[in-house]
Amino acid sequence: MWHSSCTATLRHQNKNSFDLRCMVIMLLKLKYDRKGFTLIELMIVVGIIGILASIAIPNYLNYQCKAKQSEAKQHLGAIAKGEVAYYAEFSEYATSLNSIGFSGTGEKRYSYTLTSPSTTTFLARASATSLKSGRDDVWTIDEGLNLANTTNACQ
Repeated sequence: MWHSSCTATLRHQNKNSFDLRCMVIMLLKLKYDRKGFTLIELMIVVGIIGILASIAIPNYLNYQCKAKQSEAKQHLGAIAKGEVAYYAEFSEYATSLNSIGFSGTGEKRYSYTLTSPSTTTFLARASATSLKSGRDDVWTIDEGLNLANTTNACQ
């Protein structure tokens, strides 16, 4: 901790009489030997973390929303397969989801309906509210198995 010339001075002189140069060297050495972080260093780290979070959180929420949309795609596919099987047996499309045996599994985020089914066409609709930021999300599938996202909450 002591500078080498200050140590030599202390050996040859009284401990109370070493020069000002040795005191300055000792104080500078104490200043730079401190351990830990300064407040400005900590504030810079907090700022960097804030910037990274402001980028990562919206992306995470968007990925989470898209993962929830997979429920609609899967269930609409099951409804369409049920309608095709019903049509093969009765030569018309079912008028209710119960007719094709659709109940869905697990916690449902979407509500499922058949809109204006007829003997030649059907349109199944999955709609959810508050999927992301209270916006609606609507998916449809028709007799041609055309899946469409008419109102997208995950943009």
